[in-house]
Amino acid sequence: MDAKTAVTREKIVHALYEAAELEQNLLCTYLYAAFSLKDGEGEGLTAAEAVAVAGWRRAILNVAIDEMSHLVAVWNITSALGGAPRFGRANFPLDAGYLPAGISVKLAPFSPAVIQHFIFLERPEGASEPDGEGFAVPNPPPRTPLVPNLTPSGYDYATIGTFYQMIEADLRAFVDAVGEDAVFCGDPSLQISQSEVNLAGARPVTDLESALAALTEIIIEGEGAPAHRENSHFQRFLNVRSEMEALSAANPGFAPAHPAAINPVLRKPPQPEGRVWLEDKDAIATVDLANAIYTLALRLLAGAFAVPHENSEKALYIGCSLGLMHALTAVAERAARLPAGPSNPDCNAGVTFTALREAASLPHGPSARRFYLERAEQLAAVAATMDKSDPRAVRASTILEKQVDRLRNAPAASTPAITAAPVTAVPAPVPPSTISKDGA
Repeated sequence: MDAKTAVTREKIVHALYEAAELEQNLLCTYLYAAFSLKDGEGEGLTAAEAVAVAGWRRAILNVAIDEMSHLVAVWNITSALGGAPRFGRANFPLDAGYLPAGISVKLAPFSPAVIQHFIFLERPEGASEPDGEGFAVPNPPPRTPLVPNLTPSGYDYATIGTFYQMIEADLRAFVDAVGEDAVFCGDPSLQISQSEVNLAGARPVTDLESALAALTEIIIEGEGAPAHRENSHFQRFLNVRSEMEALSAANPGFAPAHPAAINPVLRKPPQPEGRVWLEDKDAIATVDLANAIYTLALRLLAGAFAVPHENSEKALYIGCSLGLMHALTAVAERAARLPAGPSNPDCNAGVTFTALREAASLPHGPSARRFYLERAEQLAAVAATMDKSDPRAVRASTILEKQVDRLRNAPAASTPAITAAPVTAVPAPVPPSTISKDGA
């Protein structure tokens, strides 16, 4: 066997790291579009438009939840191979060539072009749907792989489904080469399971059959599925496009979303093209909090992968992470309704999803719990200073305080795990009129 051409654990884990980044990027772009949508007649929609837009928000957020499920599946496969799941990613917008050159990823508010971009990303093999206006990469060069080498390099692929099929092929080849028991050598108790979170992707991966089942689920659900399916992501976005076209024909002035920035940034960029520098102080503070909530949620998920099932802290960290996503929804929706600043008077702000320099798991133990608690306390303290007249700010503050209480008062790590119902994944935004006192 030629060591330079053989499929290796390193090569497969390298591909799974790209898959984790890709799923997280898609999750963020879908959330950003959903957060920009208007909420009811109080934000200028007619009654019929309000019903439709609420449905689009649910549709996009449900796809985002699926992306979270895909992320968990990718993380579980990585863990099953003995790797540490990847939680980091590059900041938006991604530089050309970071992914295969035909795939463009950036933050943008809901619009016809954005929905068309989502359709393009989720298209089945052979579909002729073009990319959205402003997203297409002209004459994209292929991602040329390195000559056979010990150092892994990225695959070249046109659709996300093709990418996962390449990972499938490499997994099969690796099992054929070294045997199934040798390939799936990771500790299964470190994976996330459906006893902790109600996501389809949270199934244990212990052999080739379960790994391939997880990858097939991702492909079939919509990411470049080989054939059309009624409930695929592709079809759901087609339905949104069809409804939007009908409402726009009936009302040429129909504007379903707030004008959130395309690729907002908190620091003045050295290359400003394609980015919106946020200058409004309230917007900056809101986006900063949203980013910090998101990164703490990731840290907690990473921490959960360092804890075995029998330890109650695994469920605690996952529950707090998903609770933080509820707070993120409220703060990010607030950001999309605030002005960007004087340099962009017709543009609103938006969460930037700024990534940490390193988001890997902290060493498990009392120090990790202290780290998470201190950070949650900081976020709750900042949220408590936000505008009390904004129901979204109040909701976020309440939820953050609840996560602080959970981290502070949960039993010590030595306590046996507490059996509880699985945690519900990322929530749909709650209209201000239905926000409960405790933010639940």
